[in-house]
Amino acid sequence: MRIRFTGAIVALAGAAVVALAVMPIAGQAPQGGRAGGRGAGAPAAPAAPAAQAARPAAARPARIAGKPNMNGIWQAMGTAYWNLEDHSASATQFWQLGAIGAIPAGQSVVSDPANGVIPYTPAALKKRDELRAGWPKSDPEAKCYMAGIPRSNYMPYPFQIVQGQKDILFVYEYASSNRIVHMSNHTEAPVDSWMGWSNGKWDGDTLAITVNGFNDQTWFDRSGNHHTESLTVDERFTMQGDNVLIYEATMTDPKTFTRPWKIRMPLYRRLEPNVQLLEFKCVEFSEELLYGDLKKK
Repeated sequence: MRIRFTGAIVALAGAAVVALAVMPIAGQAPQGGRAGGRGAGAPAAPAAPAAQAARPAAARPARIAGKPNMNGIWQAMGTAYWNLEDHSASATQFWQLGAIGAIPAGQSVVSDPANGVIPYTPAALKKRDELRAGWPKSDPEAKCYMAGIPRSNYMPYPFQIVQGQKDILFVYEYASSNRIVHMSNHTEAPVDSWMGWSNGKWDGDTLAITVNGFNDQTWFDRSGNHHTESLTVDERFTMQGDNVLIYEATMTDPKTFTRPWKIRMPLYRRLEPNVQLLEFKCVEFSEELLYGDLKKK
């Protein structure tokens, strides 16, 4: 039996240790400064030697331990982060931003059911509408909560896959979150958390991951699509060529949905020279939203 826990610190403690190993390639700020700049008075970094700067990048091996090499930085394109279902372009309450604050139109990424509509129970659909009406304050993203799975994979931020011989690490730019995919030592989630607990295996050349152990504090998008702590997500990552991953995720939650349902979309490898994850530690951006009404007048 799992223990409910509204924080993710315990669940991600192991991942944090592994993540330290990839921090230099995950866009950490230089010592004495924040991401994107240097600390006051910090000396300029010495120029790289010409020979080093001209050194060609090592070729990426096509396979690791006989499996497709998914190492790299990936990002979704499209509007799934706004709404997984079909949606028209629309205004938000931020009229001061004009067209900048509008929601772009988008096509459903729900591949099953065939009508592209999430199969909510009547009570869960009513709750979805209430959550949507409260956006953005009701959205966990606005509060800088970790986005959960599958949402973390198609937010408008890149993420990195670190694949070796055994376990696989996913590192997300948004909120500096991460998760370990346990490829051999499959166990039950020790606590419920935002990012859940990921047990993975290879199904031929497809990386198949079962994620559960969630709390009920994440959404699927910015439109109030939600779940309970009973959610299980079955993910499949399949290479299509060298620089495209086909991502599929099946959601099962009998407390919220009348049947399992699936999303499908491509993810694209970022190919810029020296591409890396940068920091987006968003807590400071959420403080006024969360605590502004507690300030003394």
